[in-house]
Amino acid sequence: MMTAAEIVSETGEAQWLAGLRAGDEAAFEALFGAYQRDVFGWILRIVRDRGVAEDLTIETFFRIYRAHARFDPGRGFGPWARRIATHAALDWMRRPRPEHGMPEEFFAAVPGRAQADPLVTEEIRSGVAAALAQLPPKLRVVAVLAVIEERPQKEIAEALGVTVAAVKLRLFRAMRRLRSDLEQKGITT
Repeated sequence: MMTAAEIVSETGEAQWLAGLRAGDEAAFEALFGAYQRDVFGWILRIVRDRGVAEDLTIETFFRIYRAHARFDPGRGFGPWARRIATHAALDWMRRPRPEHGMPEEFFAAVPGRAQADPLVTEEIRSGVAAALAQLPPKLRVVAVLAVIEERPQKEIAEALGVTVAAVKLRLFRAMRRLRSDLEQKGITT
């Protein structure tokens, strides 16, 4: 039995994309199977929670299905799906939730992280998590994707539907706010 990704590539993605635009459920299912893992990974990078990423992946494909008539097959499904996924993640980030600490894997992903005194490390970790949580969602998503995930600014711009200059500006603002908040807490770099 062939996987959805093999079916999509064998029959030609253009055919499935045209089918999606026409509302063909088989085309939607094939594209879901082919892109589900990529969309999940993208959302996971933003929200840093597997359970939430799974829910938002389903939400993303639900939004894609509802918006299938607006899809432009000439522009590619991947970037369009990533843009919808980014907006779903941003919507989730804007919702008020009870305070939770940042998961350990968030800090494990920081490149060049040296082992230090556990008490000092925990203080820094909680300070950074609190400062990051205080950022508006549009700044937080750019900070996480650019600094923690080290994604290219062009990729972030495409996912957010903004220019690279806007990503740079948001990153600058996010870093300035993070630095200021951390300095107020006595955490300096």
